[in-house]
Amino acid sequence: MTSAHPTANLDAARATYRNIAGNISKIIRGQEGATRHLLAALAAGGHVLLEDYPGTGKTTLAKALAKSIAADFKRLQFTPDLLPSDILGVSVFNQRDEQFHFHEGPVFTNILLADEINRASPRTQSALLEAMGEAQVSVEGVRRNLPELFFVIATENPVEFRGTYPLPEAQMDRFAMQFTLGYVAAAEEVAILTAQEHNHPLDELQPAATLAEVLALKRAVESIRISGELKRYVVDLVAATRTAQGVQLGASPRASIALMKTAQAMALFAGLDFVTPEQIQKLAVPVIAHRLVLEPQARFSGITTRGVVEDALKKLKVPA
Repeated sequence: MTSAHPTANLDAARATYRNIAGNISKIIRGQEGATRHLLAALAAGGHVLLEDYPGTGKTTLAKALAKSIAADFKRLQFTPDLLPSDILGVSVFNQRDEQFHFHEGPVFTNILLADEINRASPRTQSALLEAMGEAQVSVEGVRRNLPELFFVIATENPVEFRGTYPLPEAQMDRFAMQFTLGYVAAAEEVAILTAQEHNHPLDELQPAATLAEVLALKRAVESIRISGELKRYVVDLVAATRTAQGVQLGASPRASIALMKTAQAMALFAGLDFVTPEQIQKLAVPVIAHRLVLEPQARFSGITTRGVVEDALKKLKVPA
């Protein structure tokens, strides 16, 4: 009798994934891979950095996810004059009771869209470090926990440099994945035009999952098995970036954890109850590449962080 419960939980979790992904596909067309990556990071308890050209649907994807889940959502436009208190919150003096009362900032939510995160100063960007790493914030000497579901989707444009600040390495390491959306095929773009001829489909999108179902999805991911050999494969893959030619700073153990957890999520989505090498290989670039820092001469010689990860994949022996 008890053996039926794990399977039932996994089936329910997969149904939750399919419901959310199907709902997002009503708004974001031709981006099934990006949607799968986004939901894998969500289910694995990580965060996502979307880096792509303006108008490719980064903000729309984040909003579509937020509207697909009956959860709290806040959007924060990052600007050069944004302060840490604008993110975390601030205590305000109430003259009536002569007490300071803390007013929560936008970070106290389930899904936070940090739009154009690289437009804020490094000081403001760093306000998210503790929140993303430990699901808590420390304000005025008091530690405050964030909700059980706390998911940051940050966006940035790779072609804009005026008025922007590069994300520091510690910030990049907090993102489980970084990926792009890219331009869709012509037929998909025509469908987008048709869908938005009179109004935006986002306005009519209804939730496809509850907060409780998403939390159950996260717990189901943790039950997906990963063998000791594959754990070692993950560790060796990440470690290979630390000794690769042209790399100044390799990936940290946080990358290993993110790769393992997102691979568990992808296995669940694929209908499996165990991780295979294919899941790890497909996720290696979006999970690891953005964490690497290349030596200046390596960048000029044509070496890329993506290429470093792909070389490591080719050289490492895949567990049987």
